[in-house]
Amino acid sequence: MIEKVGWVIVSECISDKKYYNPRISHDGKYWYISVGVEKSKPIVELTNVSLGIDVGIKDLAVCSDGTKKKNINKTSTVRRVEKRLRRLLRQVSRKYEMNKEGHRFVKTCNIIKIEKKIQQFYRRLSNIRLNHLHQSTSEIVKTKPYRIVMEAINIKVMMKNNHLSKAIAKQCLCKFKRQIQYKCEKYGIEFVEADKWYPSSKTCSSCGNKKNDLKLSDRLYKCECGHEIDRDLNAAINLSRYKLVN
Repeated sequence: MIEKVGWVIVSECISDKKYYNPRISHDGKYWYISVGVEKSKPIVELTNVSLGIDVGIKDLAVCSDGTKKKNINKTSTVRRVEKRLRRLLRQVSRKYEMNKEGHRFVKTCNIIKIEKKIQQFYRRLSNIRLNHLHQSTSEIVKTKPYRIVMEAINIKVMMKNNHLSKAIAKQCLCKFKRQIQYKCEKYGIEFVEADKWYPSSKTCSSCGNKKNDLKLSDRLYKCECGHEIDRDLNAAINLSRYKLVN
């Protein structure tokens, strides 16, 4: 029984379990009720692998074991939804201009219909990205490393780049980090956050030499020792050794 709503039907019965902190949310289309349930932590046998994760724009994440998690925003599904969304935004903008009365914009029934469609497209994009984050983080954690190392993410500074701010916002890097953290806690994996000044990208993972003139456009790391490796993979390997070398 929910106040001002009435009786609601739930998909799972939790009467025999202790639950707390019920919350009701609405995503623009459906209503959800979520509760916390007390549950014992699973006992997981971890490996002796230290996993480094380098996040970015080209790929969502590159792990030190060589696995990559793709950027979902580059797929045809997301691009198709974004294209339809841009078309609707232009359409509603034209209708606002047509129905302008002096300094006041009149919202007609057609405008309301289009805005509801826009809301559904935003909801779809959000669900696609969130689902991809959950799948990617679960796949990483289920490799069962004894610790995971990630670099400190300063989104506020990253968003100052006018050329990359939109792509960075779409990647949802803060959500990715938060999901990794709570899933590590669930499986008993140590989560380490590397210092933001740690030169993971500029350091050679083979000889340890530091390349200070490395540019953002240099996607292939070439060292004086002859070692050539993908820039993101090099950073991930250095992050996996963070405590050993720092």
